[in-house]
Amino acid sequence: MSILIDGTTKVICQGITGASGSFHTKGCLDYGTQMVGGVTPGKGGQRDVNDLPIFDTVSEAVRATDATATMIFVPPPFAGDSILEAADAGIAVICCITEGIPVQDMVRVRKRLEEYPGSVLIGPNCPGIITPGKRVSGEGPSAKFEGGCKIGIMPGYINTAREDAPSGKAVGVISRSGTLTYEAVWQTSVLGMGQSTCVGIGGDPIRGLGFIELPEMFNADPETDGIVMIGEIGGSDEADAGRWIQANVTKPVTAFIAGRTAPPGKRMGHAGAIIGGADDTAQAKMDALREFGVHVCESPANLGSSMATALGIEVASAVS
Repeated sequence: MSILIDGTTKVICQGITGASGSFHTKGCLDYGTQMVGGVTPGKGGQRDVNDLPIFDTVSEAVRATDATATMIFVPPPFAGDSILEAADAGIAVICCITEGIPVQDMVRVRKRLEEYPGSVLIGPNCPGIITPGKRVSGEGPSAKFEGGCKIGIMPGYINTAREDAPSGKAVGVISRSGTLTYEAVWQTSVLGMGQSTCVGIGGDPIRGLGFIELPEMFNADPETDGIVMIGEIGGSDEADAGRWIQANVTKPVTAFIAGRTAPPGKRMGHAGAIIGGADDTAQAKMDALREFGVHVCESPANLGSSMATALGIEVASAVS
């Protein structure tokens, strides 16, 4: 099983005629995602370079395609309104890839999204979400999959469906870092594990789903055996999540916190990755997570082996 999306999910792309939108729409199509159309105001009635129908509004796209998910590649000044347009059209899973949305816009968006309990936001400034499909042919980037769904910019071929995993186990991945998401996926795949769903939640200070909502979903998923959580400096989300996990999650959780060498007051890459106080540091978050029973890795290189150990998987035999 999985959370939020699966092989039956129908997806549109807002900003489908832009360079990034068209490129990543093709990547999702190649993976096997049911991409059913896109939205670019003023270009309704045309077809994009992937021969998908283009609509002027999300509402028109939903009526014509029955889409329930969207990925947003709209430029930053307009991306906040694009999120709200998707929610207003009844889209259930809104995945905003766009980076650089003004914080004030996201404050307004988060408040307005309270009016749409049927919609969830992933991102912004994130790599997206993927529920792996079963490999049917090929290896590496040319591999073909079926029954999965990739929304966003993640490299699909490094993911492993539960039925393809030698251990027969699958983990859920939650990460503020895009590249460390891929690292966790690669390591768990190499060590014989699959992934139920992987969610890149993004590195902005104001964002959608986070380290409490997603562990709750994974904990309720009967085919997610463990959870990999990747955080970073800035804010208190990870420590708050550790407290919640201790009280509510029955599955093993492995975590890594990036930014141990970051100086206070200096933003490190992501808009939300800035140390504002003693509790924002990587070490403080690691200490808090350990206190709450989470398996904390000192290095991202240990994410896979830590999860394998927690699940009782022999690392040496898994690699061989």
